[in-house]
Amino acid sequence: MQIFEELESKVRGYIRAFPAVFDTAQGAHLYDEEGKKYIDFFAGAGVLNYGHNNPKISQALIEYLQRDGIVHALDKATVAKRNFMEKFRDTILAPRNMHYKIQFTGPTGTNATEAALKLARMTQKRSNIIAFTNAYHGLTMGAMAVTGNAYYRDESYGVRYNSDFMPYDNYFGPDVNTIDYLRRFLSDQSSGVDLPAAIITETVQGEGGIHVASIEWLQQLEQVCREFEILLIVDDIQVGNGRTGTFFSFERAGIKPDMVALSKAIGGGLPMSLLLMKPELDQWQPGEHTGTFRGNNLAFVAATKALEYWDDDELAKAVKHKGAIMEAELKRIAEKYGDIITDVRGLGMVWGLESLNSGLPTDISERAFKKGLVIELAGADDHVLKFLPALTIDEATLREGLAIIDESIGELLAEKNYQGTTEAK
Repeated sequence: MQIFEELESKVRGYIRAFPAVFDTAQGAHLYDEEGKKYIDFFAGAGVLNYGHNNPKISQALIEYLQRDGIVHALDKATVAKRNFMEKFRDTILAPRNMHYKIQFTGPTGTNATEAALKLARMTQKRSNIIAFTNAYHGLTMGAMAVTGNAYYRDESYGVRYNSDFMPYDNYFGPDVNTIDYLRRFLSDQSSGVDLPAAIITETVQGEGGIHVASIEWLQQLEQVCREFEILLIVDDIQVGNGRTGTFFSFERAGIKPDMVALSKAIGGGLPMSLLLMKPELDQWQPGEHTGTFRGNNLAFVAATKALEYWDDDELAKAVKHKGAIMEAELKRIAEKYGDIITDVRGLGMVWGLESLNSGLPTDISERAFKKGLVIELAGADDHVLKFLPALTIDEATLREGLAIIDESIGELLAEKNYQGTTEAK
């Protein structure tokens, strides 16, 4: 590990939580250079929905490279891009009766967020954007302005302009409808909140601590946007691409966002990011918003192959089945350790196990890693264990990983008396 300490910036993060030199990976497993096997409940922060080195995707990439398929093309027309767009239209958009134009942005999720915010402001002729408490939309300047966690929002960055935050669903508890709160601010010309160009939201807040918006809340949010002529942007970067059991996370609510940001798993494991927009919003001039790596043809090839998982409903059924296993096991663990586990929440195959006892989630992650499980944390205070396995993980491996969490908590409680608040966040 010496070379990483010597040369890599202090900004490195996950290497500190998972101190191993990884070498190979397959499906739901990682292997370090010593050959130790780890179950992966991290999945590249949601990039690897179809697993590490998915054989179908890998074979498609190998064949493409062996025939000298073009790798970099900016936004020129290529066979790989055409194949992806046709597959996305025929497999994802058309069956859902969705009509969107596709903008390929830079390679990461925050690039899609930036494009969405810029386009909203340009088309609506208003500059303000409303986001929500605990939101995470990326760390470039515009995206950071609509990210809630203060850790990322130092005032010296100059990003606190042209954005306002409203309470997410259940922020004040189940008895307060935060859409009423939002509507009041928008209706009152003295509220200090300017009418926004757009409202941006995640339907399930991943980095924010696995907060799941209710169907009713999402539907009411869309209604408010229509009432005040505000664009609705859904950030589906982490919890889209099948993570909640449907391809888009908002399908369960039946809403129709004006724009949808997609990245992470859409590239089949390779860097790719895109923005879906209603056709009437496509008001860009040629080259008005650009990016050197907006045409990753290897990602187009991988994504086209990955979308074959959505030719039928087998993957969606599997996600719901394995999600039910996760829910049941995590609730059992929470009941078993009720003194220190304060909540279990999630949807599909994204779940959070919350403990507000100081330091416990970090200790659980560290102990689990020693036992061969990679799992990250979420929430402003790292108070949530975040379960994000590959959608293709087999049931036995899933249960094995959940058992490691159970064992880790039990061992830690036997060794240490955890103190701290149990006030829900």
